[in-house]
Amino acid sequence: MSKGRKYSMQAPAGGMMREFQRLQEEFDRAREALAEETVTISVGGGAVTIEMTGTQVCRAVKLAPEVLASADADLLADMLLAAFNQAVEASQALAAKRLGPLTDGLSRGAG
Repeated sequence: MSKGRKYSMQAPAGGMMREFQRLQEEFDRAREALAEETVTISVGGGAVTIEMTGTQVCRAVKLAPEVLASADADLLADMLLAAFNQAVEASQALAAKRLGPLTDGLSRGAG
């Protein structure tokens, strides 16, 4: 064992931990906000409309009355599938836009 100065890593580690906690709090606030933000997707000229939060929770499905009157189950199923998939993609893009700067901050802090 060498005798000499002992260097403490507490100060830099403590600062890094505080920065991580700050970023975690910002991330949590952004996730809460995403739960309130929505994207709305319509397909088939407005025949099917899906509203979804930024956390991929479906808030509403609206069907135009004429879609139901047509009684074309296959067409309705295709439109629902397209609308849900587009809503999920839009919701994920919204989440990436809101959370991206925070996750970039975490990766910069780690490197």
